[in-house]
Amino acid sequence: MATATPALLPLASDGCCTAGGAPALDDVGAHDLARRLKALADPTRLRLLSMIAAHDGGEACVCDLTEPVGLSQPTVSHHLKQLVDAGLVTRDKRGVWAYYALRPGALDEVTGALAAAVPGR
Repeated sequence: MATATPALLPLASDGCCTAGGAPALDDVGAHDLARRLKALADPTRLRLLSMIAAHDGGEACVCDLTEPVGLSQPTVSHHLKQLVDAGLVTRDKRGVWAYYALRPGALDEVTGALAAAVPGR
């Protein structure tokens, strides 16, 4: 699920206030960024993302992730699904196991969208 950097809209200049020169997030861009940030806002998901990135070859089987976080396989799978749905990791089913990898560029997209949403900050 590849997502582009959110679209930005210019701020209105109706004479009431100082015209903004920087664009603001549009509704779709704000919802997309919020969905990804919500997925990242969970401590377990951050740990899983970190473990996947640090794992040999940059991918990890769900069976390798359950014990380190101390949660059941269904709970870990739920958290991983949230990361997949947010476009942060990919899932590759191999037999009965699923392997997860960080989606190339996913975190750069999030930081880029944040930087674009709040320019000069």
